[in-house]
Amino acid sequence: MKIEKNLCRVALVQAEPALFDKAFCVDKALDYIRRAAAEKAELIVFPELFVPGYPIGMNFGFSVGKRTAPGRADWTRYYYASLAEGDADFLRLSRAAKEAKAYVSLGFSQQDELSGTLYNSNVIFSPDGSWSVHRKLKPTGSERVVWGDANRDYFPVVQTPWGPIGSLICWESYMPLSRVALYQKGITIYISPNTNDNPEWQATIQHIAIEGKCYFINADMLVRKSSYPSDLETSEDISKLPDMVCRGGSCIIDPYGHYVTEPVWDREELIIADLDMSLPISCKMEHDAIGHYARPDVLELIVHE
Repeated sequence: MKIEKNLCRVALVQAEPALFDKAFCVDKALDYIRRAAAEKAELIVFPELFVPGYPIGMNFGFSVGKRTAPGRADWTRYYYASLAEGDADFLRLSRAAKEAKAYVSLGFSQQDELSGTLYNSNVIFSPDGSWSVHRKLKPTGSERVVWGDANRDYFPVVQTPWGPIGSLICWESYMPLSRVALYQKGITIYISPNTNDNPEWQATIQHIAIEGKCYFINADMLVRKSSYPSDLETSEDISKLPDMVCRGGSCIIDPYGHYVTEPVWDREELIIADLDMSLPISCKMEHDAIGHYARPDVLELIVHE
């Protein structure tokens, strides 16, 4: 494991998107990147599906064996609000990362270049403007009516001065072998864009940080009932939601399972932290899941990349 810099300054963005509004979400991301750059952040992290927002509570007219025309119209609207890798808005984000001289991790709904399928994806832009995209392996629950299973970009990692970093999206972290697939690549920073504002999730992320002996960046968002457009065809879905749909809870956990920053609830915040990058190595003295605490002669993970 090669660590070139002992400190990593992270800016973790907990913010509210405007659902279905690609232009608003991209502009807000660009503004936060500029704000984080002013704080000299070297790694800037956004939540799951920040562009164009996570449509919590919507079913897009799906029921078992049935679809509806209003639901199809809303899904099509969401499709056109999504980003395609390399399109004009995507490249604006890439340029912003380059101008900020920072790595930028951002969740987005991804249009496929060929098919009409959407993917729940996360991109990590590098300071040189290049990028790496990860597609969510298995959309959770009713997410499967909106986004498809990943067909590529399963476990990419980005080489940084603080070691390899990678991401798993939301409940991908409940897929144990997916976690091991990242551990096997030597990650020192585990990025988790998600919408889990339940208390049990806090126990999960502390466990993963201890298990992987890595920093865990828990990137959640705010979603209010007012975050949704008022003119959706399936507005009855939104009418049933509470005023605060997702409370956030973004935080950073160290490799011992301790909070570097405490969870932030019910408000937007740019969370700044300096990570001691000696910890992912020093704490592996007693436990290294892919090194001396492994039994490759007994247990083996095969990953089809």
